[in-house]
Amino acid sequence: MIKVLIVDDSAVMRSLLTEILSATSDIRVVGAAPDPIAAREMIKTLNPDVLTLDVEMPHVNGLEFLGRLMRLRPMPVVMVSSSTERGSESTLQALELGAVDYVSKPRAESPAQLQHYAEEVRDKVRAAYSAHLRPLARTLAANPLGARAGGPLLPPTVLSQRIQERHVIAIGASTGGTEALREVLCSLPREVPGVVMVQHMPETFTGSFARRLDSLSALTVVESKGGERILPGHAYLAPGHSHLRVRRTPAGLMTELMATAPVNRHRPSVDVLFDSVAEQMGAAALGVILTGMGKDGARGMLAMRQAGAWNVGQDKDSCVVYGMPREAAEIGALDEVASLSEIGNRIMNRLRTLDRS
Repeated sequence: MIKVLIVDDSAVMRSLLTEILSATSDIRVVGAAPDPIAAREMIKTLNPDVLTLDVEMPHVNGLEFLGRLMRLRPMPVVMVSSSTERGSESTLQALELGAVDYVSKPRAESPAQLQHYAEEVRDKVRAAYSAHLRPLARTLAANPLGARAGGPLLPPTVLSQRIQERHVIAIGASTGGTEALREVLCSLPREVPGVVMVQHMPETFTGSFARRLDSLSALTVVESKGGERILPGHAYLAPGHSHLRVRRTPAGLMTELMATAPVNRHRPSVDVLFDSVAEQMGAAALGVILTGMGKDGARGMLAMRQAGAWNVGQDKDSCVVYGMPREAAEIGALDEVASLSEIGNRIMNRLRTLDRS
């Protein structure tokens, strides 16, 4: 039984989350606090397994409370965020501070959409309960690796123009992936092939996330608008409303967006991206699958490997949720498995090997 404490200043949200989480036999809501001050005492007495935490509350800001909590009593936290730009920025900060995942506050929607929201909340609480908690994130000031001001993590690497222009790196991630993607991108020098990536995330979040990655890494990171030429030293993040694909054209390799039905319950889907990379790039691709819940990306990664691509998956110990990489490993889609801190090195080693061939 997963014991959950809800922390939200809205009585309506406290009631809704209690109803959603109490509707299943494996989750029990042990309390609901209107603010962090009350939550602090309830954590001591109720000893919950998972916390749902509103970002913006009175008395003590949700981020301030989360920072203290992860220093003094680390526990799985699912943030509840508004679907605004301000809410997305705060949620990204919460993930840096150690929150496992987040859900947006629901809007007035159809019964079917509310049912989907309820399933999402329950799934994310279950994933948080079994998640591997990361140490409190280091600040950029203490960890400038990969930032433009601080330079790339890896030593300067000279890759031929042929490798940079004719290859592509495709990355997929979900739960825990915002910090994992940051670490991987910040470990790469600017002189790498273009990067295309999917992070399961709402459309109100992907623009803020791309800007955050752009400010931290040596690469130029953008939220894809579709129709961009994929250039070396650039990374293109799928927007939260569309699948991202790659397509060969006379002008070069281009991004393409598709607002078709979700795949594996996701849009954007990692499988959709990886399938297109397998079809369009073959052996001129490198695939990376990072922490995440579910199996999205495993089948597409197998298609990439069968087409000649080289693939690496994040290992169990460094994953927040070892779901997507495990699924890829179990069906034989991976060439290598590595800890998160080593994935950048593995990518560069593979690129150097290709450059010598």
